Amino acid sequence: MTRFFRASSATLAFALAVAAGQVLAQDSAPSTDTMMNEQVKSYDWVRPQADFVRKTVMIPMRDGTKLFTVIIYRKGVSDAPILLSRTPYNADKSSSRNRSQKIEEILPVADAEFVNDGYIRVYQDVRGLDGSEGDYVMNRPLRGPLNKTKVDHATDAYDTIDWLVKNVKESNGEVGITGSSYLGFTSLMALIDPHPALKAAVPQSPMVDGWMGDDWFHNGAFRTFGFDYDLGQTVKKGGGSVPKGNGDEYTAYLEAGSAMDYAKAYGLTDLPVVRKVLEHPTYDAWWQGQAVDKLLGARKLTVPTMLVVGQWDQEDSYGAPAVYQALKANGTPSDMVSLVIGPWRHSQVNYEARELGPLKWEGDTGMQFRTRYMKPFFDCHLKTNPPACNTPPVLTYATGKGGWEVSQQWPAGAYTPLYLGANAGLSWTKGQAGSDSYVSDPAKPVPMLPRPIHMQGEEWKTWLVHDQRFVDGRPDVLSYTTGVLDKPVHIKGAPKVDLHAATNGRDSDFVVKLIDVYPQENSADPTMAGYELGIGIEIFRGRYVNGFSTPQALEPGKVYDFKWSLPNVDHVFLPGHKIMVQVQSSLFPLYDRNPQSWVPSIMTAKPSDYVKATETIHWGGDEASAVWLPVAQD
Repeated sequence: MTRFFRASSATLAFALAVAAGQVLAQDSAPSTDTMMNEQVKSYDWVRPQADFVRKTVMIPMRDGTKLFTVIIYRKGVSDAPILLSRTPYNADKSSSRNRSQKIEEILPVADAEFVNDGYIRVYQDVRGLDGSEGDYVMNRPLRGPLNKTKVDHATDAYDTIDWLVKNVKESNGEVGITGSSYLGFTSLMALIDPHPALKAAVPQSPMVDGWMGDDWFHNGAFRTFGFDYDLGQTVKKGGGSVPKGNGDEYTAYLEAGSAMDYAKAYGLTDLPVVRKVLEHPTYDAWWQGQAVDKLLGARKLTVPTMLVVGQWDQEDSYGAPAVYQALKANGTPSDMVSLVIGPWRHSQVNYEARELGPLKWEGDTGMQFRTRYMKPFFDCHLKTNPPACNTPPVLTYATGKGGWEVSQQWPAGAYTPLYLGANAGLSWTKGQAGSDSYVSDPAKPVPMLPRPIHMQGEEWKTWLVHDQRFVDGRPDVLSYTTGVLDKPVHIKGAPKVDLHAATNGRDSDFVVKLIDVYPQENSADPTMAGYELGIGIEIFRGRYVNGFSTPQALEPGKVYDFKWSLPNVDHVFLPGHKIMVQVQSSLFPLYDRNPQSWVPSIMTAKPSDYVKATETIHWGGDEASAVWLPVAQD
C-alpha cells in the first residue's frame, strides 16, 4: 500500500509539473502587439460549415477580355443543369444577399426552387462593369453597322457557356438563361447564334426597343426618369441619382425646361449615354438597329423561350410581347416560344407577389409562376432525365376575377370598339358626330401622380395602379364612362387606341387611359370604393402620326387619326363596375412636355417654344374615336 501510494504520488507530481510547464509556456508566448496593423487583406465569409460551394472566376472572352463570374451550387451536386444570368448590377452582390452559410439565404429568393433541386446558379458581370474587364456600352448593339467590334452580348454569352460546360465538372452540360429587365435583355441576346448547350431561356421584362415602348421613350415621348439610371449606371465615382434634392420632381423638371436644359443643369451631357439618347430623338436607324424584336424576328429561334412581363410593368412593358409577336410572325411554333403576363410591376415576378399597391391576389403569384410553370419549363429542357414538357402557349393572370388562365394564342379576344360619345359617354355602338375640347398648357402639365412626385421606391413601382380620381374633373382631362355593367367584360390582349383629334398648335401629345371604375360602396374593401384603376396607360407623340421615323408638324385644325396600343392585359371588368377612358395631353414629369409649337427636336426646345393649345377630340360619325378592346368569350 505504502509503495503504491508513493508511486501514485510521484505520477501525480509529474503530471502537475508537466501541466504547469505547459501553462508557463503558454504564458510566455508573445502577445499580440498593441500597435500591430489591424487591417487584414481578406476574409473568406464562406466558412467550412457552409452547405454550398461558391467560386469566383474570370472567364476569358474571344477578344481576351475576362468577365467576373460567380458559380454557386449546393455541396454534393452532380449531373446538374446550369442556370445563368448576365447582369450589370454586380454579380458578387447579387449572389450574396445575406452573409450566411445557407445557400437559400445568400441567393435571391427566386433561386431557392432551383438550387434546392440540384441546379448550379451562375451570375456574371457584363463587360466593363464591376469585376469584369472591358468597356461598358449600356445597350451594346449586335455586331454589325452599329458595332464594328467582334464582340457583343451574344458572343459573350456564347463564350461564357462554352467555358462553363467545359470547366464545371458538376454540371450535365445543359444551360438555361434567365433574368429580368437588363438581364432579360442579355438573355434575349444569348438567343442570337446561340451556343449548342443553351437549351432554354426565360427573359423577364426585357429591354427590347428603347424608343418604341421600353425604358427611354414611349411612342416618341421621352421618359425623364432615365437620367437617374444613366448617372447611377455609367459613372465610376460620384454616380447615383441626379443631385436635384428630394423635393417634388414635378417642380424640378418644370423649372429646368427641356430635357437638354435639365441635362445641362446637372452636368449630364458629360455622360456619353445621355448624349447618345439626346442626339437621337426620332426612330432612326440607330434605334431600329438595336431593336431586339427585329433582330430575333429575322432569325429562326432554336432555343425554347418563355417570355415574361408584368401587366403593370412601369419600365419595360413593351419588350416581351413585341418579341413574342415578332417570333410568331416568322412562324415560330408554340413549343418554341410562349408568353406569360402576370399581375406584377416591373420584375415583381422574382419577389413576393401577393399584392400590388391596393390590389390583392390569391396567394403569392410570383412563387406560383416560378414553381408551377417556370421551373418545370427549365426542368424539361435541362435535366438529364427530364420530365415531359407541358408549357402553356400563353399564360396570363386574370385580374379583376383572379386566377391563372391558359390561352392558345395572343391576343385571345376579338377586337371590339368601345366608342367615345356625347355627354362623356362610352358605348358599344357608334353615335352621331360631335367633339369635346380642352386647353393643354405646358406650364401646367397633368401630373402622373398626386404631388409631390418622387419617381422612386414604392411610389414609382406602383404608380400605374394609382387611383385616377386625382385628375378626373381637371379641365384639361376628358373622362368618358359607360353605364354600370350588367355582365363581365373580359379583355385579353393589347387594347388599341383609335383617336380622331385636332389641335390648333403644331404638335401635341395624347395620353389615353383605360380605367376600371369600382362601385362607390364597398364595405368589404373600403380602399377600393369608387377606385379608378388604370388598366392601361399610354402616350403618343403627335408628330409621328405618319411614321415614327418621319416626324412632321401638324396642320392646325386638321383632324388626324392617331393610332397606338395600350399595354397587354388580361382583365375582367366585373358587373357593377364601369369602364372609363380618359384623354389628356401630358403625363408629367415621367414624359417630357410637348411644346405644342413646331421644333425639330423637342429635346432642345426653348422656353418661348412652349405654348398653350386647344385639343379637340372627335367622336361619332365618320371620325369616331374608340378604344378597341380584345373581348374574350368566357
